[in-house]
Amino acid sequence: MTSTLFSPVTYRGLTLKNRVIVAPMCQYSARHGFANDWHLVHLGRFALGGFSLVMAEATAVTPEGRISYGDLGLWEDGQIAPLQRIVEFLKHNGAAAGIQLAHAGRKASAPVPWRGGFNETEAEKAALAFESWSPVAPSAEKHTASYAMPQALDDAGLARIRDAWVASARRADTAGFDMIELHSAHGYLLNQFLSPVANKRSDSFGGSLENRMRFPLSVARAVREAWPEHKPAFARISVTDWIEGGVTVEESVTYARALKALGYDVIDCSSSGFDGAKIPVGPLYQVPLAEAVRKGADIPTAAVGLITRPEDAERIVAEGRADLVALARQALDDPNWPLHAMRSLIGAEGYGHWPLQAGYAVRAKDKALGVTD
Repeated sequence: MTSTLFSPVTYRGLTLKNRVIVAPMCQYSARHGFANDWHLVHLGRFALGGFSLVMAEATAVTPEGRISYGDLGLWEDGQIAPLQRIVEFLKHNGAAAGIQLAHAGRKASAPVPWRGGFNETEAEKAALAFESWSPVAPSAEKHTASYAMPQALDDAGLARIRDAWVASARRADTAGFDMIELHSAHGYLLNQFLSPVANKRSDSFGGSLENRMRFPLSVARAVREAWPEHKPAFARISVTDWIEGGVTVEESVTYARALKALGYDVIDCSSSGFDGAKIPVGPLYQVPLAEAVRKGADIPTAAVGLITRPEDAERIVAEGRADLVALARQALDDPNWPLHAMRSLIGAEGYGHWPLQAGYAVRAKDKALGVTD
């Protein structure tokens, strides 16, 4: 049997063995931005599970750019080596290694989500390397009442953050990552500039779409110029805010065209990020967004969001609705999703893609159960 989902695809000098990738997922498990054994095992299992590209979580380019005190960072050279260890494991086990570079803007210094608030004891604060700080943003407006009031960025602040993004991209290259993704979605800093929901500026960075794109595109340009030409760069965008008066699909198509002109290779199409969004959540609910950007901007896209069934993923790429399928929560639930999907889509041939240490045993188990011949 043949499968488009499990066919290779090439972006610049990087060939992915299939079209199933792991989207970045924050783990809130770092201390002072440093990766540790949790990140190695969390990301490494996806390489063993057959994903072609594994992207590390939103990794902050400055300390104040973290979503929480538990986020990864790449703002200093000492943070390279722990990430390099992960990169080497991923590559050794057949996956390309990617990293999403990010700045949370006004959504920074937030609680770790499963805690429900800042309820750490003094002992926990010491053990977890707890920190809190004042965030920065396009405008001095809170994300919601429970978030800290941010400081509006001036020209010097914008230049400092842009330079930090460039420095982090260079560190990512030193660590050996095959690709980077510019985080411009989910209500974080670059998305805050793009969206009228958060951007209330009256200078050249606010108002019209051209002005709102100005800072994100300046960062995108600087990062692409710093990133090696033979390595691909993705950008994750919120294609719509799902809020009246927010970013529209048409505006995102314009933004995607501009990113393509700067040398970005794939647009990772998500949505939302601001309070008040009315999101029609359901299976495949964001796939039409990836399709609209792919057609409107003539650029490869990745689809993400409640894609759980191999048959759906196959149709998405076979019908040209997106070029890649990115899994997040489904990957957490089933780190071997690509291997299981191969069994459904290409039959017994799929067992050959399991790690040597496991494939023969899984096939023997399935034979005993009558699942395969």
